[in-house]
Amino acid sequence: MRPTSPFAPNPALPRLLPALWSGRPMRARLMVVVVLINGVAAAISGAVIIHKARTATEVETAASMAVVEPLVAETLQALQDAPLSGLFRTLALRFQGLRHVRVTLVDAAHRPTEAGTPREGTRRAPRWFAQVIAPPAHRHEVPLVLRGERIGTALVTAEPSDEIDEVWGYALALGLTGLSLSLAMLAILFLAFGRILSPLAQLAAGLTRLEQQDYDARVDRPDTRELAVIATRFNRLAEALSSARAANLRLTRRLLTAEEDERRRTALELHDEFGPCLFGLEANSSSIARIAATLDEPARTRLTQRTDDIAAIVTRVQTINRALLNRLRPAGLGQVPLSRCLELLVREAARHHPEIAVEGHVAGLRAGYGDLVDLTVYRCVQEGLTNALRHAGASRVTVEVAEQEGSLHLAVVDDGTGLIGDRGEGRGEGRGLAGMRERVEGLGGRLALVPREPGTSLRIVLPTGTPEEETP
Repeated sequence: MRPTSPFAPNPALPRLLPALWSGRPMRARLMVVVVLINGVAAAISGAVIIHKARTATEVETAASMAVVEPLVAETLQALQDAPLSGLFRTLALRFQGLRHVRVTLVDAAHRPTEAGTPREGTRRAPRWFAQVIAPPAHRHEVPLVLRGERIGTALVTAEPSDEIDEVWGYALALGLTGLSLSLAMLAILFLAFGRILSPLAQLAAGLTRLEQQDYDARVDRPDTRELAVIATRFNRLAEALSSARAANLRLTRRLLTAEEDERRRTALELHDEFGPCLFGLEANSSSIARIAATLDEPARTRLTQRTDDIAAIVTRVQTINRALLNRLRPAGLGQVPLSRCLELLVREAARHHPEIAVEGHVAGLRAGYGDLVDLTVYRCVQEGLTNALRHAGASRVTVEVAEQEGSLHLAVVDDGTGLIGDRGEGRGEGRGLAGMRERVEGLGGRLALVPREPGTSLRIVLPTGTPEEETP
């Protein structure tokens, strides 16, 4: 295996940066951009300040060093008759007023004099700043000559600490002021971006409502021209979807009405035509059986057997016919109150499944809500009961139907295995549930399967009002 170089680029870094950037809110991205711009501007300003400060410090230091030699000559000229100790003390006092330089006085034997020993001041600027600002070190020797004799030397060394301290104070004040202004600007921009981008949040909420098939969603028109165009297009799209949905609901209602009319006609024909025919077959079979009773054997036995077979077939066909009539059009629906039909349906289910506790709570319903709504409620309760009793493995099933706030609320609740069976396999949506969903949504309602612990709850909400039909 090849050793990894410590200077090799980290392959995770190119993937980390997009991960930190992608998926972030737009306001956060804008704030990051503003912070980066401020950082770059601060870096450029700092570089300019350092360059100017370094240049100014060099100029000030050079000027201060240039003043030392004339000052020494002037002092020596004025103090020709002074003793050496007084002369060195006078020079030291005069040198104390100089800035940006340090002067050390030594005698002719190159021994530092007490008068020339400088005192170290307290620095305010940090060491790193001083190292950046400080110019190259300069040292200059000025001979001290009195009455033609050299009495010592003034060692002049550049000491820009005073200038560096001044620059540091100026840079610190400027940096704090800039930081305060930047923080204030960031706070203002944060609030401003939030206000400017708030229409996008409203637009996202509106799109979520559209995704949930709530086509009444509308957004306010903001002042920003580009966002106003988007808001206008969104509202027009919502209106178009609402109109299309209303047209689809009207078309679905018409299709359901036509389907129910066809079922009613088919049921009427089966009842009026097929029923009498079966009754005639049954009557003729009974008549043949009576005639056969007058005949001798073996003809009597054979005819009696045949008439019994015919009677059994007629009875079975009548049973099938009644079941078919009930599927096409439940008996009594539209002629007795809806609550009574539902109670009979629940009671019949409890009678066929005595091992399961089946309960019904139907109260506060009107006599009827129209053929389509009544039939939809009846079919949904019937299908929900069938699914719970046959497939859920429940010990208790409860049916609740009530009218609340202008809508019919229907629930079929069981304590069975739920949407995930005992083997861990999910139960898909069968044809019965798909048919219920299509019928409910066709009437503008909502259907949902809600998992419980234990069991499942089938919940349906149907509007009780009848939408206006389109004028053909």
